[in-house]
Amino acid sequence: MNNHKTSGKGYGFGTAPVFLAAISTILGAILFLRFGYAVAHTGMLGTILIILIGHAITIPTALAIAEIATNLKVEGGGEYFIISRSFGSMVGGTIGISLYFSQAISVAFYMIAFAEAFTPLFAWFQNVSGFTPQTWMISIPASIILLLVILKKGATLGVSALWVVVGILIVSLAMFFLGNSTTEPATFDIFAKVADPDNFFIVFAIIFPAFTGMTAGVGLSGDLKNPRKSIPLGTLTATLTGMIVYILIVVKLSYSLSPESMAANQFAMGEVALWSPIIPIGLAAATLSSAIGSILIAPRTMQALAGDDIFPVPRFNELLKKGTGESNEPVNATLITAVIVLVFVSMGSVDFVAQIISMFFMITYGSLCLVSFLEHFAGNTSYRPTFRSKWYLSLIGAIACFVMMFQMAPLYAFFAVIAIIIIYLSLKRGREEEDDLSAMVKGVLFQLTRRLQVLIQRKHTEVAVTGWRPSFIAVSSTSLTRLAPFDLLRWISHYYGFGTFIHFIKGLLDETNNDEARKKLNQLIQQGKASRAGIYVDTIISPSFKTAIAQIVQIPGISGMDNNSILFEFHEDDQQDITDIIEGCQFAAFVNFNICVLRSSERHFGYKKKIHLWLTPGDYRNANMMILLAYILLGHPEWKGCEIELFAAAEKNEMPKQIARLYQLIDQGRIPISRKNVQKMPWDKKKTTYESMVSTHSDEADLVIMGFSLQKITKEQGDFFKRFENIKDILFVRAGQDIAIKETDV
Repeated sequence: MNNHKTSGKGYGFGTAPVFLAAISTILGAILFLRFGYAVAHTGMLGTILIILIGHAITIPTALAIAEIATNLKVEGGGEYFIISRSFGSMVGGTIGISLYFSQAISVAFYMIAFAEAFTPLFAWFQNVSGFTPQTWMISIPASIILLLVILKKGATLGVSALWVVVGILIVSLAMFFLGNSTTEPATFDIFAKVADPDNFFIVFAIIFPAFTGMTAGVGLSGDLKNPRKSIPLGTLTATLTGMIVYILIVVKLSYSLSPESMAANQFAMGEVALWSPIIPIGLAAATLSSAIGSILIAPRTMQALAGDDIFPVPRFNELLKKGTGESNEPVNATLITAVIVLVFVSMGSVDFVAQIISMFFMITYGSLCLVSFLEHFAGNTSYRPTFRSKWYLSLIGAIACFVMMFQMAPLYAFFAVIAIIIIYLSLKRGREEEDDLSAMVKGVLFQLTRRLQVLIQRKHTEVAVTGWRPSFIAVSSTSLTRLAPFDLLRWISHYYGFGTFIHFIKGLLDETNNDEARKKLNQLIQQGKASRAGIYVDTIISPSFKTAIAQIVQIPGISGMDNNSILFEFHEDDQQDITDIIEGCQFAAFVNFNICVLRSSERHFGYKKKIHLWLTPGDYRNANMMILLAYILLGHPEWKGCEIELFAAAEKNEMPKQIARLYQLIDQGRIPISRKNVQKMPWDKKKTTYESMVSTHSDEADLVIMGFSLQKITKEQGDFFKRFENIKDILFVRAGQDIAIKETDV
């Protein structure tokens, strides 16, 4: 073992301390005190199943640690460092704080279990002295001595002690395996268990802490010479070794003792061992080694947390991150940890805190697996570990952690999750400028979107006319001053479709215009947040509106489906944009886009209670889209309670024929319009005009939807858009696609 000091960077240990810290924690109190109980209540196969389920969590976690450790330059703080540098300081700090408390309180757990090793002597002591000792009389003095030794000698003595402890463990296990069976081989039954056994998950909850020690060596990362090599090798070796030893012990117990014997004696392994006292001695060694491992790790986790300024008081951070000596020994953090340890040791009972410890360890393991899975999925170019696990193993580990938390103890799991949330929110309040998880989430979304878009393109077929969804692009140079097109787009895109809003900047692409585009984009993003708009926003710089539209109609759809519609807008008091809009309509028609032109007003859609649709015999190609757009608007909460009225306008002699066609359209559509809402509007061209009739009947409508002919507006130079003087907000519609309304029995 290499244990030379490296200035300011710890002791420069090799792989052995990682393995020793992990294996001595794995082969701990639960092994000696509760494995006989587990075999007695679930049988040999049941206990092996518990071991396998437990390692379905711990092995993916060990692989995740190995993978992340070979990607990062691992420094002090162990698991905390890995989580914080992958998740960010807020999430890492949240888990790091809970991890620290679980590590610190676990020292108390191990010291109380250490005292249990002396209970076989209590009866003898009582007979000799007449005094009955209590376990706290051993656990508290032993804890004080251990803490003083660690404070005095630091990690050097701790790691040296691990060699001695592991040696005792090896001897005790060897004497156990060499022991003789107390049952006849003929009575051996792999399914044997006691009458009325405890529930499987109760046994699992009691046994699971035995599997939580494999990350113990990671806490020494700051004292390792080559953590990228030592952590994966030491952690994985200890995990697999522990699993094999557990299975062998279960088989040996099942073969050697009856279920009743194992259930009655918590030191059942002593009945099998060549020398029975070796089991309490092994228990004392195992718990002491686990306590040493935890007392070495917990202060270093706190020191790393303070080094990242996680704690809210700056002076507290300065005090705790300060180390002593060339190895940067965390003396101040060790003193704080000592107080926590003594408080919990004085409680005397470990039942409550043990379950809380297990919950926080499970959260840590689940987070590590989740980091590994997300990094795999995100395809981050900075994530290049030299050791690679499989994404599905990490996913299995993460899911298993969170599922088993609630299987083990739902109430404790609930409080553990609540505690994590509270810590995270408190950290977030002081770090609003940081955006944890954003890069990873963006990477995941990028990969998901990319794969979906490629899949959609490969599977692309002509969309069924009854399955049409709006995928709109809206273009405006007055995005921040005239909100009507922005609002209309967000209403249309609320549920049934997707919208992209593009702000047009006239000019050449240069540094000045690019800076302006960035400013406008940020303003649009804030506008979208304020209005809760589920639309994508962007900017475009182009020499003219015409060239901008030529570019826009060719861009792929952001949502993964092709854009199929475009929205233009002009204000009723500012009609100079109509010429540009006509040219834009022509480009959109070339690519078979549906075209909508909004004439907005100061009324801004009024109370959103009335939508009037006007159909003429020339609008039947546009009719389905007009009706569907009206129906889509009704799906937005701001248009709740709105009524649609449909006006059928035709010459008197054509009216019966046109009405029959319209009724057929209504009867076949999934739209909230009944025949009683259709008003027949015959007119005599010699006596009145279509425009005056619309103005008379729809002057109080909040939105009027009508069709238009591109050929007609081009010929008239947009004069049609300027009419209807009494009408405020009008949406002119031209369908570029054949859109059908699905049949219904309604």
